[in-house]
Amino acid sequence: MLRKTRLFTPGPTPILPAAQTAMASFGMHHRTAEFRALFSKFLADLKVFVGTKNDVMVLASSGTGAMEAAVSNLTSSGDKVIVVTAGKFGERWTGLAKAYGCSIDVIDAPYGKTVKPEAVSARVKADTRVVYMQATESSTGARHDVQGIAKAVREKSPNTLLVVDAITGLGTTTFDVDGWGIDMLIGGSQKAVMIPPGLAYVSVSERAWQAMESAKSPRYYFDLRKERKSAANGESAFTPATSLIAAFAAALDYIASQAGGNLAAGREALIANAEMAAAMTRAAATALGLELFAAESPASALTAIVAPKEVDSGVLVKALREKFGAIVANGQGEMKGKMIRIAHLGYYDYLDTIAIIGALEQVLAGIAIPKHSEFGVGLKAAQVVYARGRA
Repeated sequence: MLRKTRLFTPGPTPILPAAQTAMASFGMHHRTAEFRALFSKFLADLKVFVGTKNDVMVLASSGTGAMEAAVSNLTSSGDKVIVVTAGKFGERWTGLAKAYGCSIDVIDAPYGKTVKPEAVSARVKADTRVVYMQATESSTGARHDVQGIAKAVREKSPNTLLVVDAITGLGTTTFDVDGWGIDMLIGGSQKAVMIPPGLAYVSVSERAWQAMESAKSPRYYFDLRKERKSAANGESAFTPATSLIAAFAAALDYIASQAGGNLAAGREALIANAEMAAAMTRAAATALGLELFAAESPASALTAIVAPKEVDSGVLVKALREKFGAIVANGQGEMKGKMIRIAHLGYYDYLDTIAIIGALEQVLAGIAIPKHSEFGVGLKAAQVVYARGRA
């Protein structure tokens, strides 16, 4: 049979056709009135998508660029910061804070688990400058309690800043950015917004803007104050990734179109779509006798599934790719060979979910595990979840 390559990775994700068209046809110069109008509308729409009244800045970088900006713009060497981590991307905060000379207190949990708000509350002090955390840990498929941790930080130390990496959380999880007091919420273009890598975006609270004035870490390209000044005039501080911005704008229009032109409602529909696909996949995996890696607090951005005993997950990854053109992610670091990660964020739907479950059933049967040889077990479980959710 023909094989159509399909991405089921938690970034990059499948590209929205309308975004592809926007990129291919875009040729506008970035210092023109036409681009300023497009960029200003895009920034306004982006605030709605993030769900905040705060400024949202856009950078031509991967999401890690915005993570670095969240350290360089808010801290000085020697500042006390807390890093909440339970996976490879949480550990990235530790590396960034170390690079800028911060004094780091790491609050960690085993891979696949989450850090409880009370653990953060016990460690936050009046002189804690920033708390850095993930919303979704895409290396493990776990979702942190952002609301609970935000409340703990605010109650314990009102002046401490809270920065959340929501690169795979935006578009898969609901956030009340302003209500919870999140000072920076970071997103990336190659995730739920369905365009290629290359843009990072970050919402910035007024408290964070004020903190930047006393921060002494070096910054130049990632100086968010420059971006804020330029954005007020419909421009970016440096040359923007114009085609990607056009694609992003098209993606936001598409998300709005899923709710009759209401972008905020479209965002919630996008989140509900990811939640449904994730619930279907978890039910299928469980029905097939497979273990979920982050069963206690699963994310909707992706599902991490432990490989059957004595089977290297690389075998599953390879078989899905070679037999069906389905690209799923292996585990990262010490988790490589132990799990597969199937994404649900962005341009995925019911049929994509059914397809990857069916392909997984075929692959499991092909590696001669008797209890996985009955076809339709996972598919039935997924169908039941979908039917109940639509009832």
